[in-house]
Amino acid sequence: MNMAYRFRIYPTREQKNLLAKTFGSCRFLYNQMLSDKIREYEVSKKMLRNTPAMYKKEYPFLKEVDALALANVQLHLEKAYKNFFRDPKSGFPKFKSKHRSRKSYTTNRVNGNVQVEDYRIKLPKLTWIRMKKHRDIPEKYRLKSVTVSMEPSGKYYASLLYEISDCENQTGVDYEDAKILGIDYAMRGMAVFSENIKKEDAGYFRKSEERLAREQRKLSHCEKGSRNYFRQKNRVALCHEKIRNQRRDFLHKLSRRIADEYDVVAVEDIDMKAMSQCMHFGKSVMDNGYGMFRELLEYKLKWEGKEIIRVDRFFPSSKKCCKCGRVKKELKLSDRVYICACGNQMDRDLNAAINIREEARRMLLAG
Repeated sequence: MNMAYRFRIYPTREQKNLLAKTFGSCRFLYNQMLSDKIREYEVSKKMLRNTPAMYKKEYPFLKEVDALALANVQLHLEKAYKNFFRDPKSGFPKFKSKHRSRKSYTTNRVNGNVQVEDYRIKLPKLTWIRMKKHRDIPEKYRLKSVTVSMEPSGKYYASLLYEISDCENQTGVDYEDAKILGIDYAMRGMAVFSENIKKEDAGYFRKSEERLAREQRKLSHCEKGSRNYFRQKNRVALCHEKIRNQRRDFLHKLSRRIADEYDVVAVEDIDMKAMSQCMHFGKSVMDNGYGMFRELLEYKLKWEGKEIIRVDRFFPSSKKCCKCGRVKKELKLSDRVYICACGNQMDRDLNAAINIREEARRMLLAG
């Protein structure tokens, strides 16, 4: 099992220049290798096996940056090709943009070339960089790689990936007495639970939408390329970063609380990307962060030796009565209260969450 720790780093001016050169070299090499692969396939209908070493003679500036970072560029490109041929829906590999693509690179730990101390980190081609290490890392964890990234706001982060040989927290789950929680997706509030779980309202983008729109209007009035333009652009990036951090903090805390209290969590296997593309719900669906919440919850449960059950998306969780089991043939999206002939009247999403929980219990007992 792997676990990543993300810390903020504070490089000097010279280190920032070298990091910018590394970001640009990795982006350039990725685009060049992708372009050559496409050109070779159009001519010979064969896959070109190109490596970073093939480009260093023609482009000497590639020798100035970390060689392991360039090697990881090749691995990332090959992974993108494999993902496309395995599932064409993932899309063909795209060229990286200088202005829109994420500025980052990954280097591996080989022969002690990466060292981590209390408040600093040493990376290849760089000297020691000051780092804010806000949490301790067990000594038995083995460092595998480091990903250095730069946010649009200008902040630098180092993500340290550790390999854990044995997971001491894995205890297993007794399905007979398991404490199961059912979760149903909701447009408002992100999710509805089968149990009474107190949580604050999500939707941080909606809460900060007016302020973000005001800062973006100011940016549109600035002369492009001027000092005020870059200053205002940084303010807009800070607004986006705050919204993202608020959402991630909320989802981390909620998923940790659920992983600690329950043995099994049942969720509906819905396609969030498809949902965001229908009925003009994209902004609200993405703002909820339900897909991220499921990923965080899954790895936290796995770390504790617990389970997450994905119920089939075609299971009639909303149309089925959780009391008598009767299934309604027709149920409109506007019907927010579920009314059954047996006398059961309850919130539609709560009824669905209970049905998801009971379906997961049936799946566990059935094996």
